[in-house]
Amino acid sequence: MIALAERVVLVLVEAGLEPVPAEISEHPAVRKFAGRKGKQPTQVLLDRSYHHHAMKSLMNGYKRGRPDIVHFCLLEALGSPLNNEGVLEVYVSTLGGYTLEVNTKVRLPRVYERFKGVIEQLFEKGVVEAETGEVLLRLEREPLEKLLARIKPSLKVLLSERGRLISMYEMGRLLESPRPAFMVGAFPHGDFTPETRRLADVEVSIWGGTLDAWTVVSRALCWAEQAVHAAGKT
Repeated sequence: MIALAERVVLVLVEAGLEPVPAEISEHPAVRKFAGRKGKQPTQVLLDRSYHHHAMKSLMNGYKRGRPDIVHFCLLEALGSPLNNEGVLEVYVSTLGGYTLEVNTKVRLPRVYERFKGVIEQLFEKGVVEAETGEVLLRLEREPLEKLLARIKPSLKVLLSERGRLISMYEMGRLLESPRPAFMVGAFPHGDFTPETRRLADVEVSIWGGTLDAWTVVSRALCWAEQAVHAAGKT
């Protein structure tokens, strides 16, 4: 019988998730948007749907301001059979050097604007708790390198269109590692930084082209689930 992964770790990397940065907080579009929500500009999430013109001056602006990508990916991961079976761990590493640690029992809002409200609260307080006091989301200033050193995956797999194309069978071989971490880019355009690539043990692709991040998450977790179940029957 093939040894099964004890845990499967999902890390959304280089995520475009952050509050409005101070350098564009005085832009009229930003102030107007924040005013409608009754908040200060730096208390609302940067969102390209609303802040496109203000973001033109931001460094790496093409990667930033996409909380919707994180939202879609988390809904896919937390609703997966792999998570329902208690095998999955989920983290978000942001472009700004923060780690969002996700309690896999959390039920995130399905409505996007409500999700953004929860994340705004998280950036303000550093933690979101249930009424029982259980921590559902935790935010810390921690770059990807330190996150990976802390959680100690047995194998770090970067899912990238530039990686070696693998089959579902080969995905199963990766899952022979006891605690593999699958790193998925949660940004809309561009490529991984050299630093992110350096941290990976292997770089693979699950399709011969570009896919949306949430599709990569869904497909990779589905393959992982099927590989784990197939191994369990051998």
